Amino acid sequence: MRYLSVTNTANMRRYTRPNWSATMPIDASELRRVMGHFATGVTVVTSMLDGRPCAMTANSVASVSLSPPLVMFCPDNESETRRGVEQSGFFAINILEEGSERISRDFSARGPKIWDGIGFHAEETGAPVFEDSLAWVDCSVFAQYPGGDHLIVVGEILRADAHAHGNPLLFYRGGYHTLGS
Repeated sequence: MRYLSVTNTANMRRYTRPNWSATMPIDASELRRVMGHFATGVTVVTSMLDGRPCAMTANSVASVSLSPPLVMFCPDNESETRRGVEQSGFFAINILEEGSERISRDFSARGPKIWDGIGFHAEETGAPVFEDSLAWVDCSVFAQYPGGDHLIVVGEILRADAHAHGNPLLFYRGGYHTLGS
């Protein structure tokens, strides 16, 4: 497994403030309101922690590079899924299809996740991939960077697939939407 730690990135500049919370230019609720105007797809990122599946809903997901094939997501520093990704060194991003609001809500809640009724299989890395995902990517951890109260995780895509039909579930201004809505 290739893994790049932040200490090996000589050209990366790190911006730090001595007392971040005292000097924040915008409060968290206002930032959430403003950024809510950016429509995103809805995904569930999965991994394994202590031999059991762990997952979180994420819209902080992006394609990074085609060569090598890289994607990124940003888990909260306190999330179980972040711990799973760090422990296992792998994750999958499951892109949800319209009509998957319940799955998104179930995996966005803190605490134990509800896996009942969700068909999944382990992909090449061992990460759980949902049978009903619109698309998915199976990744090994390529790099990790601190990002405030989140961790920026970059993954190298080892396998991927997408269904020929279907539309993505979208999140916009605090609610779920579809392409037609």
